[in-house]
Amino acid sequence: MKSILLLIHTADDGGLGKAALESLTAAQQMAEGMGGLELKAGLVGGAIQPAAELLAGAGVKTILGVESDACAVSRYSTDARAFSEIVKAAGADVVVAAGTSRMARCMPGVAQRAQGAIDTHISGIEPSPDGLKARRWYYRQRMEAILTRAQAPWFLLLSPGAFVPYSGTSTAQAEVQRLELAETGSRTSVIGVEEAATGAQTIKPEAEVLLVAGAGWSKKQADGQAHLDQAETLILGFLDKAKASLGSTKSLVDQSGEGHAVLSFMSHMNQVGQTGSSPRHAKGLATCCHGEEPHVVGWRFINQRRAINLDPSCGWAQGKADVLYVADAFAVMRRVNELL
Repeated sequence: MKSILLLIHTADDGGLGKAALESLTAAQQMAEGMGGLELKAGLVGGAIQPAAELLAGAGVKTILGVESDACAVSRYSTDARAFSEIVKAAGADVVVAAGTSRMARCMPGVAQRAQGAIDTHISGIEPSPDGLKARRWYYRQRMEAILTRAQAPWFLLLSPGAFVPYSGTSTAQAEVQRLELAETGSRTSVIGVEEAATGAQTIKPEAEVLLVAGAGWSKKQADGQAHLDQAETLILGFLDKAKASLGSTKSLVDQSGEGHAVLSFMSHMNQVGQTGSSPRHAKGLATCCHGEEPHVVGWRFINQRRAINLDPSCGWAQGKADVLYVADAFAVMRRVNELL
């Protein structure tokens, strides 16, 4: 192998986002572990100089870039052309990029244009002078595969959160080899980005804490009545005060389709587990959950796991949580919110 190419779309301010910093760490580990291969970088965005200076400070000597207003926003046609030009100019054997929504949209097309191979959701790497092995999970983190490829260039999209972000802050004067994006008359135009105007924003991938709500929140309580209004107040209060993200078990989100009363802000997008997402947060708190295996699968990458359940013999007590609080979730969360 000759070199490794790191592809990055810059942030709005021209810098590097968290996922990009994680991919920089992975690319450095690859280059060093594979016998000191040259690490190159390719930048695409409306502004690229701040990112280039940070990369230069991190030791990246060859930086290629496409800087234009057309590349300031996510759009397949311009992103695919820009990154394809960089890949062609770099001539690298391995191409690394963060698995963001923008990269996941355009990288398969870039790999096809370069006549290469692509693997996504990479969660680990094993570089050596003899070659590179990549790790990824299948079947919702129940099976792990080790991948190798003879076809080049080999594109690797890294799962956000799987690598430690690059923490260096030093910068250096960067000489960027700027490539011109051919004007081919894109058939689409981006007029802006709008956030949802209604409803609570409960999914926050960058939050330190993940609160998972189980079906117990909607069940009858000690007085024989369900208290969904109190459940909504307690959950939203915690999300607001702790700046936390919200997850849900499948049993809770499925209740809407079964005609049962549900939490108004809960949707299938919040689902965590075998058929939901596998979030990566520093801490997780499961409330009113039974601790069944499909739900625990979605917690595999949570660093510190705690749970609240009235049943001391529930699934969470069998080694699936670091700490189990045998208590009433309504009472505990009410007190937590008071303390916060």
